[in-house]
Amino acid sequence: MGGNGRHRWKISFSRSSSLSPKSKKGPREPPPKEFLCPISDSLMSDPVVVSTGQTFERVSVQVCKDLGFCPVLESGTRPDFAAVIPNLALQSAIASWCKSSGSVHPQPPDYNSVEKIVRAKIRDEVVAGGPIPVSERELLKEVAENPPTVIHTHAASELGHPVADRFCSSSSSEESVIVTAETPLPLKTRPCCYSSSSSSLEFFDFETLNPAQVRSPNTNPNPEEEELVLKLRSNDVFEQGKAVNSLRSITKTRPESRASLCTSRLLSALKPLLISRYDSVQVDANASVVNLSLEVSNKVKIVRAGTIPYLIDVLTGGFSESQSHAAGALFSLALEEENKMAIGALGALQPLLHALRSESEQTRNDSALALYHLTLVNTNRVKLVNLKAIPNLLEMVKVGNLTSRVLLVLCNLAACPEGRAAMLDSNGVEVLVELLRESEGKGLESTRENCVSALFTLSQGNFRFKSLLKEARAVELLREVEKTGSQRAREKAKRLLEMMRGREDVESRESVDWEAFLESGEVRRTR
Repeated sequence: MGGNGRHRWKISFSRSSSLSPKSKKGPREPPPKEFLCPISDSLMSDPVVVSTGQTFERVSVQVCKDLGFCPVLESGTRPDFAAVIPNLALQSAIASWCKSSGSVHPQPPDYNSVEKIVRAKIRDEVVAGGPIPVSERELLKEVAENPPTVIHTHAASELGHPVADRFCSSSSSEESVIVTAETPLPLKTRPCCYSSSSSSLEFFDFETLNPAQVRSPNTNPNPEEEELVLKLRSNDVFEQGKAVNSLRSITKTRPESRASLCTSRLLSALKPLLISRYDSVQVDANASVVNLSLEVSNKVKIVRAGTIPYLIDVLTGGFSESQSHAAGALFSLALEEENKMAIGALGALQPLLHALRSESEQTRNDSALALYHLTLVNTNRVKLVNLKAIPNLLEMVKVGNLTSRVLLVLCNLAACPEGRAAMLDSNGVEVLVELLRESEGKGLESTRENCVSALFTLSQGNFRFKSLLKEARAVELLREVEKTGSQRAREKAKRLLEMMRGREDVESRESVDWEAFLESGEVRRTR
């Protein structure tokens, strides 16, 4: 009997586990595309955000860096692997999807299997005539027997390396280059830029190594862009200064030139100058990014070019005028919906918070507007709440610092459950009611409207709010707003009063498109 019992348990266990291979081969519901690594095309176990805003599996990024390879994505752009940040929000979303769909949670992929995939992509690009990847592994790899030999002549220089030749030998004026069909980069010698003290070769910028291949063959060269790129990449600081000043002037006085000049080559040459130690160069470089970003079609290009980490560095430690331009650039780039999540994931939220207390009024205003647009995305709202931003923002409202703009940010944060809870815990209702009381009779209609809107957002789905509003003695104030406020303020005040009277089951619970309201003309009016 006991034996039969054990036998039945084995059969039951076997039937249950027989489903697992099926789920491993493919879930009933295919995973969302954003859950798949663009390189390995597999469900991500440890997703990371790179400098240009895209998300990859961490192992895929490491393999690409080790092989010196930068793949072409579906958008036609190449990512920048210089910095990686864990994408915890996406990792959590993948885990939730696996649980709900009955799929097996992904395990970190094997390095060797990903390496095979990347090497296949390298071969495909080489066959198609794309840029040749550079890596220490390829440089040290043995080549096929009896290869043809080509002699390259180099001129040694301490200042820079010739563009036509990718590598130069510091020991002689000539070197043998072994060429085979099997190896993408069949050099048997190491480039002079290689340092034996480092464990791996530094990641190369393909645009710097082979600028001619970055441009589409059907695109006519822009002489103005060619000249600017050449000077921006000069080793002469004076030449760099003249070039970046000229770029700033052109993009300011000739708006039609912004689209044609915003190429991957120019952005690649401009990025290092954003953090130049020379104040005039740094200021003009950051101002140029602001001007380029004013063209709508440039906004995504600039973020994907990997400029965000540089702008963050300037905002936290650059020259004062450069900080103002960096804040303006982040604000301008945050207007594009596709950029919002990337800018937040790359770490811009905390520096923007600190910049709200800058000595420069322009830096404070642009930082506040950048935060407003970034917090239209829920993931950035949660990040800002986790940074303990709400107590600081409420304190700024109390002392009258950037009141109208900070109120807009608080309204966005109140739209998520974490934000509402944090605002209630930080006496947000009392602060907002007191501000509403102080604005009475002073002609501060926008402040009244924003206060009432923030209170209304806080009231959604929260049982603590009603008692807190009573404690703050807000009923009489809301009645006054219902009589004399703007149309929107009157509508929100009316619903709050109805909720206080207990009739919240109809109107105060209906869905409100708060983001659409915030994106309306009110933002333009308060600037």
